[in-house]
Amino acid sequence: MVYTEPKLDEVNVLASDADWAWPLALREIFRPRGVNLLIARGAGQFVNIIQRKRIHTTIVDMDSETDGLATIKIIRMDYPLTPCLLLTRQASERMLNRALQLDVFSVIDKPVDMGILRQQLNRLFLKKYKSDIFKK
Repeated sequence: MVYTEPKLDEVNVLASDADWAWPLALREIFRPRGVNLLIARGAGQFVNIIQRKRIHTTIVDMDSETDGLATIKIIRMDYPLTPCLLLTRQASERMLNRALQLDVFSVIDKPVDMGILRQQLNRLFLKKYKSDIFKK
């Protein structure tokens, strides 16, 4: 008997909007894998989108117009099992402790190394969904 990885029907990743080329860079990782990228600006939009669509993970920018950890805290209230990645320019010990308390899967330094982001997405999807969609 040969073991095969389960297939996810539709993969949706929800990410913070940015005033730089962030969404375009993400599409370069996601499009070849058939992953849908949804963009939210602020905690309210994150929650509205999660209520309407199955989201497999969120990527929250700590340095966006609102506090990224506050956004994750709001997501956690109604969707405690949704995996979150956090992007930040400065990872202080206090911020890392708060991220740990909120069960953030990974904190990634900015500017984002897209190779590291892909590796973290691969770890997350293997652990949570038993899927290697982000494998090289």
